[in-house]
Amino acid sequence: MGSNQNRRSAIKSMIAGTAAIGASGVLSSFTTETEKHMQADDKLKGNINHAVCRWCYGDFTVDQLCAAAKDIGIKGIDLVGPSDWPTLKKYGLFSSMCNGAEINLTDGFGDKQFHAKLHENYTKMIPLVAEAGYKNLICFSGSRRGKTDEEGWNNCVEGLKPMVALAEKHNVVLVMELLNSKIDHKDYQCDRVEWGAELCRRLGSENFKLLYDIYHMQIDEGDVIRNIRANHQYIAHYHTGGVPGRNEIDETQELYYPAIMRAIVEVGHKGFVAQEFIPKQKDKIASLKKAVHICDV
Repeated sequence: MGSNQNRRSAIKSMIAGTAAIGASGVLSSFTTETEKHMQADDKLKGNINHAVCRWCYGDFTVDQLCAAAKDIGIKGIDLVGPSDWPTLKKYGLFSSMCNGAEINLTDGFGDKQFHAKLHENYTKMIPLVAEAGYKNLICFSGSRRGKTDEEGWNNCVEGLKPMVALAEKHNVVLVMELLNSKIDHKDYQCDRVEWGAELCRRLGSENFKLLYDIYHMQIDEGDVIRNIRANHQYIAHYHTGGVPGRNEIDETQELYYPAIMRAIVEVGHKGFVAQEFIPKQKDKIASLKKAVHICDV
């Protein structure tokens, strides 16, 4: 009896010790290593073109966000339209994912009733993006509204074909965002990378690609690194975000971003990776800087 109790006690001690070592290793990977790099050399390595999404910093002016981004070493600001481009140019920053032609996230190219309005919007915006010297313009499939995958693909091809032809003429890339339909965007149709990749294959143009939002795809399908490797040729742009809750990129969430970033670098991605998390800390710029350094591999 005593022997069994000793054995159980020993096993408990071993488990506790292993858990502590495991937790320590994760924390070290996310924090100590990153903080050491930030203290020793604040410069980014240059393997990734870092950007940040404007909407996550709504309490900052565009001027303030640009100044902070420039100081960190961020090269682009995501999801701004023509009215903000002069401010970005003032700071030498790129509009890494332009917006302003979309109707909204639910009324997209997957539904024929919106094609006329979308054609009007994108016909105006594509030349503006090109004239400003930018490349990527966001678009959306919109909600499923009972349509099968096949109906969604057919509608998107019909709606996008003339816009892709115009994008080819102006050297602009239309980029459809992958969004989760499980939590944040119920009924969104382009909610898996394979759905988006099939649309890319059907359109058959280098001027139509995907925005792979890591947060959204972790929620809807997971298998992030393998999916990036298998579909990187269709991906023009990436967004980050901690899961759960689109929280900060740190040790509190389930994704290990350094490994994901290494996979993105290894497949030869030359576009941007934009931070799209909701800062919780009082010093939001410090949170942004930490996230950028964690993702800088």
